[in-house]
Amino acid sequence: MEIKAKQLDSVNASAHIKIPSQELKNEVQNLAKKASKTLKIDGFRPGHVPVAVILKRYEKQLQNDAEQNLLKNALNNALKELKKDSKELVGEPYFEKFDKKDEEIDIEFILSFKPDLKLDDYEKYIPQYSEPKATKKEMDEKRKELLKTHASLEPIKGKRALKEGDFAKFDFEGFIDGKSFEGGKANDYVLEIGSKQFIPGFEEGMIGLKIGEEKDLNLSFPKEYPAQHLAGKEVVFKVKLHEIEELKIPELNEELLKKILPNEKEPNAELLEEKIEEQIKNEKLLKLVDEELKAKFADALIENYNFDLPKGIVEQETDMQFRSAWQNFSEEEKKELSQNREKAKEKRDSFKEEAQKSVKLTFIIDGLAKLRKIDINDQELIQAIYFEAYRNGINPKEHFENYKRQGALPAVKMALIEQKLFNDIFFFSKTNKKGEK
Repeated sequence: MEIKAKQLDSVNASAHIKIPSQELKNEVQNLAKKASKTLKIDGFRPGHVPVAVILKRYEKQLQNDAEQNLLKNALNNALKELKKDSKELVGEPYFEKFDKKDEEIDIEFILSFKPDLKLDDYEKYIPQYSEPKATKKEMDEKRKELLKTHASLEPIKGKRALKEGDFAKFDFEGFIDGKSFEGGKANDYVLEIGSKQFIPGFEEGMIGLKIGEEKDLNLSFPKEYPAQHLAGKEVVFKVKLHEIEELKIPELNEELLKKILPNEKEPNAELLEEKIEEQIKNEKLLKLVDEELKAKFADALIENYNFDLPKGIVEQETDMQFRSAWQNFSEEEKKELSQNREKAKEKRDSFKEEAQKSVKLTFIIDGLAKLRKIDINDQELIQAIYFEAYRNGINPKEHFENYKRQGALPAVKMALIEQKLFNDIFFFSKTNKKGEK
């Protein structure tokens, strides 16, 4: 086996390997001899299966295993020549050439190693921003929302009609083309009118009804309705109102303050206002981080930190972005790219610049996370995936297994670390509150 390895830059090295065909044959023969001592084949005593039988029956598998063994040896020898440890590798070797000839296998691949980053001065790239403020209107609305969670429902007095904000108890049944459908019927259902829980027009159509009255609501399911067999269909809902309840929002008193602020020794209205103000500010800051600051910070990091990128990782990211974009190409473009290798390569390479930025940011985020001791443990990862599943009405265990099968768990973990890192920087770093932008 002939090996030539050389360092290309601080994180990439190339290896040129030539494996003589005789060496490959010898390895196949060695594997066949070992297998003959352990394999059980009908008609032969255990441990006495002729090598020729093994070679004939398992030729393809033995060939693949032999190649893998020789490649592994070649990789280890290349690392020795480069004076590198396998623990320093990132990603899989990126093969630029794998040419099988009669006399030899000619291989060229790139080995990539983790960049050594110095990020101690990262704080100077945190974008400046004005600390969010809470307006009186926002404070009033948030206080009302809070009191609403402690409100009680009381039946209305008199015979007034149903209005927005009321809670209605009613029966309903839906009909499409005169036939009822599964899931379209309920008795004594309680609904807040104006909550938009039902399809457009349903809650609005009930406004004005009085207790005991019935009404037919002629509506249509939205075209984007999740249940495809109902999407866009015209429907008639027959409703009968049984009861109307009003939400009675309580007055803020000492007893209620104790419920709202259970962990405070001396709960009072002033402290509640401080908590409400802090919550509003944090919500605004979170929105500002997600919509503006995170992107600005990421762009500044990418622009100001320059280092060699692992070529194998960049190529893998380029491939992934190209595959992701493929589904959005027109059928005409897909056909052209499938038939023209040059154009396909040109199109694929057009994603490389974005791939480089993505890989660069990933290493920076990984470095900053270690610097700030940010991590996501297995339990947090599982909880995040399960929460995503619950939110989308998917079986959480199956959702987790799908991520696992696709090898996507590391990417999910990195996304969670990124989110946790940026929140830590913007919410807890004193250096980022620098006044007006």
